[in-house]
Amino acid sequence: MIRKLMLVCAVFFLVTPFSFTYTTESTHVGSEFSTEFENYIALFYDKLQGDEGRPAFNVFKKAITGFFHLKTTNAISNNLLTVIDFSLSSNDERLWIIDVDKMKVVHQSLVSHGQNSGELFATKFSNTPSSYQSSLGFYVTGNIYYGRHGMSLYLDGMEEGINDKARQRTIVMHSADYVSYDFIQRHGRLGRSHGCPAIPQVDHERIIRQLAGGSCLYIYHPENQYHQKTKLQVREKAIQGLSAFFTETPSFLASNPELKAVLSLHVQL
Repeated sequence: MIRKLMLVCAVFFLVTPFSFTYTTESTHVGSEFSTEFENYIALFYDKLQGDEGRPAFNVFKKAITGFFHLKTTNAISNNLLTVIDFSLSSNDERLWIIDVDKMKVVHQSLVSHGQNSGELFATKFSNTPSSYQSSLGFYVTGNIYYGRHGMSLYLDGMEEGINDKARQRTIVMHSADYVSYDFIQRHGRLGRSHGCPAIPQVDHERIIRQLAGGSCLYIYHPENQYHQKTKLQVREKAIQGLSAFFTETPSFLASNPELKAVLSLHVQL
């Protein structure tokens, strides 16, 4: 009886076709493709170019996964990815702007956190109005407006219960004189905002114009509560967004054949 059962199992595995070909309707991704997706992210990270530095790999991995996840919702129309790492000191240049189309870091700078999030380091986060704390997670940029900080950029929080009150709280990107090395020299740390990711005044108008109109911003911190709650790290969704990205930018794969080799067996190109 046992021999018969083993024979049936052997025949089943020999004749059953196993495939991990990706389609937009799929709800499950095989482990083989999961490995290939990880390889793609690693290759992308290795190829990041530019005169600026780059975020840590684990931060980039979460940021680019969420970026591709959001591509499935059509929320992103500007393929720039801004990454902020609030695990770093406010005295560090902890903001990077990545041009995903060109696989290039195009800008790096200082960025503030909220005054009630911490002093030198950000340690507390909130979605509550008047908390004066930063909110973690993924945002999509809106329109430019002019307020008390001059040219500013609306941010829409994409994560319910985490940062979705950004508009209500007037959490925006703006410049400030307290985001500078001069301020750090005088006070020992960067200045703090009411929760906004404030950037240096130098060249801020060009940066805000560049990011406006549907680019992605990700604020990272290794806080367990956020990472347990976020719904924008679903790999299956990210793979769908990756496929959409390839469709809209065919020249990307043409200029990066090694990435195409990694994914061509699994993604319909």
